Amino acid sequence: MATPKTIAFHTLGCKLNFSETSSIRRKFESLGYSPVDWEEPADIYILNTCSVTEFADRKCRAAVRKALRCSPDARIIVMGCYAQLKPAEIAEIEGVDLVLGAAEKFNVHHYVEGLSKTSDKAMIKAGDIVEVNSFEESFSFGDRTRTFLKIQDGCDYKCSFCTIPLARGKSRNPTVENIVAQAEELASRGISEVVLTGVNIGDFGKSSNGLQKKETFLDLIKALDKLEGINRFRISSIEPNLCSDEVIKFVAHSNKFVPHFHMPLQSGSDEILRSMRRRYKKELYSDRVSEIKTIMPHACIGVDVIVGFPGEKDHHFMETYDFLSMLEISYLHVFTYSERANTLAAQLPGSVPMETRRRRNAQLRNLSQKKKLQFYRQFVGETRLVLIEESKSLGKKAGFTDNYLKVDLDDIHQNLHLNTIVPVHLSHITKGGVLKGLPEQVLA
Repeated sequence: MATPKTIAFHTLGCKLNFSETSSIRRKFESLGYSPVDWEEPADIYILNTCSVTEFADRKCRAAVRKALRCSPDARIIVMGCYAQLKPAEIAEIEGVDLVLGAAEKFNVHHYVEGLSKTSDKAMIKAGDIVEVNSFEESFSFGDRTRTFLKIQDGCDYKCSFCTIPLARGKSRNPTVENIVAQAEELASRGISEVVLTGVNIGDFGKSSNGLQKKETFLDLIKALDKLEGINRFRISSIEPNLCSDEVIKFVAHSNKFVPHFHMPLQSGSDEILRSMRRRYKKELYSDRVSEIKTIMPHACIGVDVIVGFPGEKDHHFMETYDFLSMLEISYLHVFTYSERANTLAAQLPGSVPMETRRRRNAQLRNLSQKKKLQFYRQFVGETRLVLIEESKSLGKKAGFTDNYLKVDLDDIHQNLHLNTIVPVHLSHITKGGVLKGLPEQVLA
């Protein structure tokens, strides 16, 4: 009997990429391949790339070099968003044998058989993004405790800084029935928490899939809330203009959906928001935050912000800083603007010096830490339910509460099982800003 071929996977970027890599890995396992870690020798290495993260080229090259150091004769395949946007550039990377675009990546198992090690430029299979219109079901499993469930793909927005529509195509989704069926499968596998992910998930229902009645994101979360066997559903990220009052009120009274919203803002200046071609003004964003905190004071609200966008002067940045300081938010994800080919923003005047971009990034990250600590302090002394996960500290466990408080657990004398939800007393915050907790069993 032939020894199964070994295969390694590495994912760069977002939760959506992780869900897709996981599904592709399971497909290879069903075909008899044996998955190994990226740092181990393998016959085949598959790298799923991202175009949003900074230094996409550098990260891609570094991952390829690491694979080649483990197995110089391995077949190396690069796929995903960066591969769709710049296939010729990736094909020039030494050691890469095959480049697959947005649609082709889901058929990677067909391309692998018979793929030979090339000494010259890699083979490219990346079609025109306008031809990509199918939805490929995906969810992560076995990679981590929480599962990422893909409910939507692509985007019809035309934000001036973003390449995602070029990398993933138009907004599309399956039916509510399809998503519920996948969630039922996850429930049968014992999953406790599911994170709904996509490119623009609030746009769910944009593609009607031939249905006479158009379905909406609200229809989807109402259907999932009735599902037995899964304790928590979490919304990964939703545009403020799509985070309607109806969605907010439903989450507030939901059985399964947790009080955690992540809404991209990008700038606290209406002038910069217009230049970014965002679909709201900061007043709407402020109204959404106020609505959430009024009916869910304990809710966690995360924010995406871009600093150094072309034309962002000091007063624009301070407008953003002051706006965020005033808002009752919980943390920030801060991105330093970087020029992207084939975007309108790359052609705009008023380029911000990189040193200024980095300084503004540091200022907002400091603000984020202050906001996070303010949010955490409200809950010290309370007991909240925590989903048990592995901690980065050896021999320890960690986890998240429903409202996204990350808790390091002092369980030296307690055998806590992964993927279980247990009551935890939130005891204190360390000088380093880490929230500590004791499982209720330890306190008893």
